[in-house]
Amino acid sequence: MPAANERAMEKARTLPADVIIFDLEDAVAPDAKERARQQATDAVGRGGYGSREVVIRVNGLATPWAREDLAAVARAAPHALLIPKVESAQDVVLVQQALVSASAPDTMTIWCMLETPRGILDARAIATAAPRVGALVMGTSDLTKDLRARHTSDRAPLLTSLGLCVLAARAAGVAALDGVHLDLDDEEGFAAACRQAADLGFDGKTLIHPKQIDAANAAFSPSETEVEWARRVVTAHSEAEAQGLGVVLLDGRLIENLHVKDAHRVLALAGAIAASRVTISE
Repeated sequence: MPAANERAMEKARTLPADVIIFDLEDAVAPDAKERARQQATDAVGRGGYGSREVVIRVNGLATPWAREDLAAVARAAPHALLIPKVESAQDVVLVQQALVSASAPDTMTIWCMLETPRGILDARAIATAAPRVGALVMGTSDLTKDLRARHTSDRAPLLTSLGLCVLAARAAGVAALDGVHLDLDDEEGFAAACRQAADLGFDGKTLIHPKQIDAANAAFSPSETEVEWARRVVTAHSEAEAQGLGVVLLDGRLIENLHVKDAHRVLALAGAIAASRVTISE
């Protein structure tokens, strides 16, 4: 949400989203940068966002606003700071040093946007550049431009980049978030992009309008069928262990430890989503 828009930031307190990102970068005109910075940090200070994580996207490190952005955000201490156009591990190290110098709390993480070819190729180094890194976020619009690729409904030109982002995130143990879908009237295409991102392994998708929230939540939440299967897998494995059996068959399918681990992950995700939705509705 553009941090220059106070009404939008106020509305964010009511949206069924997991994360609210206050933007100081692309969504804010140059003459509104300082006001947006103040409004974003003030909003963080007032709180009231419930279980939602609050993140502030600063201006690019090479811009004249970056230094003040970093200092102000560090003092405000949102859940995370989002850096646009990260191209190297050194970019992350500089932000980490700025946060430490400003005495930002250890719990405050760094999210990194990968939206250039260099950023994609250095994704693993970026993901492991500093202990504070918590997420890699795809910037698909700028990346498509820099690749000189075409916007296609199946996003085939971006699949290599999307895959590299997920690989780097999983190797580093951080979250991976897919990029935005700019056509707000293309509801079918948006839903398909969400399903594709979930299939690829992304943890979620960044959104530009509240009307996109429901479809994203549906795509990235385990279905009732998936949750029920996960419960059955855990139960069958526990019963087999209690009987000293080394092989578990469930509906004719061999269940191994990797399936059990994934089942626990699905159940934990479903539980976290349920708890979050209760908190948000309150």
